[in-house]
Amino acid sequence: MHIPDGFVSWIINAIAMILSVGVLGFSVWHVKREFQDRLFAVPLLATVAAFVFAAQLVSFPIGEGTSGHFLGAVTAAALLGPWGACIVISVVLVAQGLIFGDGGISALGSNILNMGIIGGVVTYPIMRWLRGLLPDGRRGYLISVAVAGWLSVVLTSSACALELAASGTSPLMVVFPAMVGIHAIIGIGEAIITVAVLSSIVSARPDIIPLWSKVSDNGKIAYRSPLKLIYVGLVLALALAMFGSPFESKYPDGLEKVAVDNGFIQAATDDGPEAVPDEDLVWDGALLPDYKVDAIKSEKISASLGGLIGTIIVFGFGFSAIRIMVGKKV
Repeated sequence: MHIPDGFVSWIINAIAMILSVGVLGFSVWHVKREFQDRLFAVPLLATVAAFVFAAQLVSFPIGEGTSGHFLGAVTAAALLGPWGACIVISVVLVAQGLIFGDGGISALGSNILNMGIIGGVVTYPIMRWLRGLLPDGRRGYLISVAVAGWLSVVLTSSACALELAASGTSPLMVVFPAMVGIHAIIGIGEAIITVAVLSSIVSARPDIIPLWSKVSDNGKIAYRSPLKLIYVGLVLALALAMFGSPFESKYPDGLEKVAVDNGFIQAATDDGPEAVPDEDLVWDGALLPDYKVDAIKSEKISASLGGLIGTIIVFGFGFSAIRIMVGKKV
């Protein structure tokens, strides 16, 4: 659901950027306080960013010539809290836009607002509220994160539709039902992946899961260093990027499908079937455009290597950026 340059007006993008910078600034302030006494906080956040990035590389078909991909905001929020999730998703989006040409640079504020803030921050209290309604134990926790995961995709697509309508790109009564309808289906995939990831972590490292989850006796589990989890998480992210990205769906994602069906795909100053000339791109300095290594002729090997390199870059970029933001040495 990455908005390219050209879909949303400069004024809407500017307003979204101001809001995003404000919330991101508060997120940094909050995470500095929350994680100040936790060892390995920076590599943990960077590892989550690398995993979210790698998981987003693997798109899945949902029928009718459309695909979806993992958002990951609720997964990050369930592990790191809403403010940590906002930082993680923002790091991923900045890297995707600058290094991989995925998502417009002019639309970066809108993408952070939609996926990082609405997807991770706004859905967090809803997830906590749902958890309070359900019985204690793993099942109640996983139901709450599944519903929140689905809702994060629906709310994010709703915000995107409103931005498109406010920009005059497509009428509200056309783009809103189209976006929400497609992403309500994509959200089912998001819920399934969210449950799979968090269920695995509950089984392997219940001490990482926050106390509000109310999984079996997690309040009595002693804290363990997350260093091993960081190593394992990074290896899984690299494996997912390397072996999963070559088999991504070839269908357009939900936003692109809506743009094609409703005749505004030509508004994108981005690579696409009806894109404007490259000289109109806001940013054309992507190192690995479309997550591929152009020098390699084999499409699958190019995608595999691009995903592997990209995940390493995102971890390194995330580690450096988060360390600078939160001011921690470890």
